[in-house]
Amino acid sequence: MKYSKETSKIIQDAGLDANDVGSSQAQIALLTDRIRSLTEHVKLHKKDVHSRHGLVKLVSQRRKQLKYLRKTKLDSYDTLVEKLSIRGL
Repeated sequence: MKYSKETSKIIQDAGLDANDVGSSQAQIALLTDRIRSLTEHVKLHKKDVHSRHGLVKLVSQRRKQLKYLRKTKLDSYDTLVEKLSIRGL
């Protein structure tokens, strides 16, 4: 399956194969990218409640993925949190 260059780069930076988009690490990396872009949008458009709601949903989804990764593969969790420079749980 073809992905955009940006998406492929994010997945490779997460330390995975370019075709492995189903793993927790890849999903967390992609969610983090979407969260960062939406955060910038919400900062500019303070009254955009719908985007803010979507941002909260994405953050919740990423939190669940991080929780799962932390329970199953603690070493991968630590490296991913450090690599993406996000706060852990």
